Amino acid sequence: MKNNNHIPLGLRLIAVLKLVTALLLAAAALGIFRLMGKDIGDVMEHLALRLHLDPENHFVSRVLEWMDAIDIKRLKVIEAAALFYAILYTVEGIGLWLGKHWAEYLVVIATSSLLPLEIYEIAMKTTALRISVLTVNVAIVIYLIRQLARNRSQQSPQ
Repeated sequence: MKNNNHIPLGLRLIAVLKLVTALLLAAAALGIFRLMGKDIGDVMEHLALRLHLDPENHFVSRVLEWMDAIDIKRLKVIEAAALFYAILYTVEGIGLWLGKHWAEYLVVIATSSLLPLEIYEIAMKTTALRISVLTVNVAIVIYLIRQLARNRSQQSPQ
């Protein structure tokens, strides 16, 4: 265990990123929960109007159609996934903030396991957001692997 004063800034930044992401995912899961039993298309159209978006706009119309096509079963799967990742990111973020080595390993394993999916998504449709997410996640994995190697070399007898 590290002394809290000696936790590298990089670990703190990754912890904050994980915790903010967890908060956003938890909010999304709560929002999805509140949609249960409601007509999603009507709710989204009402939201679009409250945000002063034109439902006749091509992009807005396509999003509304996509949302309206989501059935309750798929909505429950999306909610469960958002909740699972919110919990995972909370555990990772708190562990990193406290300087726990197991959290570094957990983040490396969890983040690395998603890299092939992110690469596949980019291959299917390249967007700046997808490339940015992949770049950030690769940087996190590389940083943590170097951090773990540094810790291991400092602990081994000379």
